[in-house]
Amino acid sequence: MSKGQGQSGWRGQALVLLLLTLVALVVRARTFGNPVIGFDEQYYLLVGDRMLHGAMPYVDIFDRKPIGLFLLYAGARGLGGDGFLAYKLVATGFVIATAFGIQRVARGFAGPGAAVVAAILYILWLNLMEGEGGQSPVFYNAPMLVAASAVLRAVEGRGRLFPCGAVAMAAVGLALQIKYSVLPEGFAFGCILLWQGWRERVPLGRLAGMALVWVALALLPTLVALGGYAAMGQGQAWLFANIVSLGGQAARPLADELEGLAACVGILAPLALAIGFGRPWRHVPAERREGFRLLLVWLAVAGAAVLLYGRFGSPHYALPIVLPGVLVAAPALARWRRAGIAAFLLAIGAAGQIVLHLSERTKGGAAEARAVAAAATPARGCLYVYDGYPALYLLTHSCLPSKWVFPGHLATRDEASAAAIGVDPVAEVRRILAARPGAIVDDYPRFAFGNPATRAVLRAVLARDYHLAACIPTGPSRVRLVYRPGAGAGAAGCPSAALLDR
Repeated sequence: MSKGQGQSGWRGQALVLLLLTLVALVVRARTFGNPVIGFDEQYYLLVGDRMLHGAMPYVDIFDRKPIGLFLLYAGARGLGGDGFLAYKLVATGFVIATAFGIQRVARGFAGPGAAVVAAILYILWLNLMEGEGGQSPVFYNAPMLVAASAVLRAVEGRGRLFPCGAVAMAAVGLALQIKYSVLPEGFAFGCILLWQGWRERVPLGRLAGMALVWVALALLPTLVALGGYAAMGQGQAWLFANIVSLGGQAARPLADELEGLAACVGILAPLALAIGFGRPWRHVPAERREGFRLLLVWLAVAGAAVLLYGRFGSPHYALPIVLPGVLVAAPALARWRRAGIAAFLLAIGAAGQIVLHLSERTKGGAAEARAVAAAATPARGCLYVYDGYPALYLLTHSCLPSKWVFPGHLATRDEASAAAIGVDPVAEVRRILAARPGAIVDDYPRFAFGNPATRAVLRAVLARDYHLAACIPTGPSRVRLVYRPGAGAGAAGCPSAALLDR
């Protein structure tokens, strides 16, 4: 390559990076001012914030996610401001990096134009599946793409097997500490590396030694996390939250899960149709077909892992399919006409913006969240969000009334046991209410899969010791209820059904 060609290549990649950055910022900008786009990420930010104040996840504040995810949020919170914009910008940085990596991988199978289209589709599809903010796949997709790229180099003979495997497994290890659900994909990558070693006739003893190193690299971040907690005398808390408690969750109604699965299938259908009818494997250069089979295996494993996990209450559970999906689709997209590509991108982009609009309309946005926070800021004591925005603890600068402050941990049926969360939820709700929270936030209509036992405890205390101080609509059929201690005249504008169903 001549000096001029090298400079031209770097300039081209810089322009691609600029384009992807602009696309990501434009299509995600709607969310930047909204502190309540997703309940999960509101809670992750709360945990990150409390970590900066000395709290230890699993010990002082409960959740099942790996420590790596909370470290990312703590880092974003440390950037300043209220944290809501900061974590979205950090997440957007991960999206841009992942999209840039997608086009780098895809260009070898589909050419530069289709590779950029695949990268843009990845950015756009996130908005369709609650990936517009900081859900965990937004972060772990980047190291998983690094892992896949390293395995790809080994399979295609563009890199030596052992170092490629080491890079891949180290990246999988980092991804595992963002969410453990990447384990099936990481296992598949490991099997492919061993298969490649067998094909290269690596002596079995040497291959076994390589495999031990790869496994150690994949487990190292998790072992460091466990070791750190054990050194502080909190190894049991780590083990319960990260491993044991996973078996304590109850299943949700099958009809609800099937409805969620149907929604996921519908959202992914255009991508699946592009792959099915486009038959991209027929258009891959002969010298790259071995590598493309790796992408097909990755897509199949990602899809199987989502199905086996069996939770479809939110579209973000299917987000892991999008990354290998756009890579597999790229060779088919390369055969589309420019007008078709433009129409497809515009349609997916517009659909994403509609989804964001409808989501904000249903869940509420910045104005509604701050109105609830203003009404719920306690004059004394802690706020208690029985059901509602976890972000309220940050917006009101409240202390935390419990180790279990994610509303779903104490207020839903699938968490209604000590086996799931480490405490009897009824006893914990009683303990919280006995401390007389300065304000209590609830939701109306009630969550259909709520915990009736904790609801009964709450209802009795509200009727005896609290009055309904405010009702703030956060959607066409959703009202946040704010209760304050003592007697009161009651809030104006509350739905009569909400007043009766206390």
